[in-house]
Amino acid sequence: MEARSLPSRTAPSVGRTALLKIRTVAGRWGLVALLLAFPIYFLVHDLTTGYPGYAHGHATRVHDLTYLGTNIVQGISNGAIWALIAIGYTLVYGIIELINFAHGDVFMIGSMTGVSVWSGIGLGLATSTLGLVVGLPLALLVCMIVCGVLNVLIERVGYRPLRGAPRLAPLITAVGFSFILQNVGLLWRGGSTVGVSDLVRENKTVVQISGVVIHRADVLSVAVTIPLVILLGWFVGRTRQGRAMRATAQDPEAARLMGINVDWTISLTFLIGGALAGAAGLVYAMYETTIWYLQGFEAGLIAFTAAVMGGIGNIKGAVIGGLIIGCIQQTIDARVGPQWTPFFVFGLLIIILVLRPQGLLGEETREAG
Repeated sequence: MEARSLPSRTAPSVGRTALLKIRTVAGRWGLVALLLAFPIYFLVHDLTTGYPGYAHGHATRVHDLTYLGTNIVQGISNGAIWALIAIGYTLVYGIIELINFAHGDVFMIGSMTGVSVWSGIGLGLATSTLGLVVGLPLALLVCMIVCGVLNVLIERVGYRPLRGAPRLAPLITAVGFSFILQNVGLLWRGGSTVGVSDLVRENKTVVQISGVVIHRADVLSVAVTIPLVILLGWFVGRTRQGRAMRATAQDPEAARLMGINVDWTISLTFLIGGALAGAAGLVYAMYETTIWYLQGFEAGLIAFTAAVMGGIGNIKGAVIGGLIIGCIQQTIDARVGPQWTPFFVFGLLIIILVLRPQGLLGEETREAG
C-alpha cells in the first residue's frame, strides 16, 4: 500500500509571500502614482485647455504653468506649517505609540500666545523693521516655551499615570485635554475669529520668477520651518538625548536597562513637539492674520493626515507629508473650490490607509506592550 504523501506547504507559502510583496510594492508605488496624478493632470490641463486670465485688458485663456507654479509655492508655504505640527504627532507616536489629539489645540494656544506677546510688547503696523527683527523672535521663543511646557504638563498629568493602562484610556484622555484647551481658547479670545495685525505685510512681493509671485508670507513660513527641522534632525541624530529618544522609541524596557531615564526622555519628546507646535502657531497667526479657538481642531486633523501620509513615527515623512498636503489644499482651493478641500484631503487619508498604512517613508514599529 502506497504511503499517502502529505500536502506540500511550500507552494502556498511561496505564493503568499509573492502576493504580500506585490501588495507592498503596489501599495507604495500606487500611492506615489496617486500623488503624482494631481500635478500631472493640472500641468496637462494648463498647457492644453488653459486657465482664465487677462491679456491686453481682455479676458482670455492662458496656456502656461504660472498658475500651477503659484499653487505649488503657496502650497509649500502652507505645508511648512502643517509639517511643524505633524512632527509633534510623529515624535509622540514614535516614542509611546499614542496619537496626542490635544496637539492641535496646543498649536492653537501657540497662536493666541504669540498674538498676546507681540501686542504686549507693542508690535504693530507702525513698528519699524528693527523692532520686528527683535520682537518677533522674542515672541517665537515665548510661544515655543509656553507650548512646550504645556505639552509636558499634559504628558505628566494625563498620560504618564495611564502608561500601563489599556490603549483606550490615554486616547480618551487626549480627547479630553483637547476639549479643555478649546475652552481655554474660547474664554481667552471669544467664540468668533479674531483679526490680528499684518506685521510682515504678508502679501508684499519678495520676488517674481517667470510670473510666479513669492510673497513675504511664503518666505516667512519656510524660513521658520527649515532651521527648526534641521536643528531637530541634528538633535535626534547627533546628541546623547537624541540617541536616548531613538532607543526609547525602539524598546523602552531595554533602554531603561541600559540606564536611560525613560520618563525624562518621554517628557523631552513632548517638550520638543509642543515647542514646534508653538512655533507653527505663531507663523500661522502671521500667515493667516486671523486666529480662532477652533483652529486647532482642523489643523490637528490635517497635520495628522500629513504624519500618516509620510509615515507616522518618521520625521522626514512628516515634513514631506505636510508639504504634499499643503500643495493639495492650495490646488483644490484655487481650482475646484474650498468646500471640496476637506473631501480631497481626508479622502486621500482613507486611500493611504488602504494602500499603504505605514505611509510613504513609514517603517515597522514595535508593538505596544
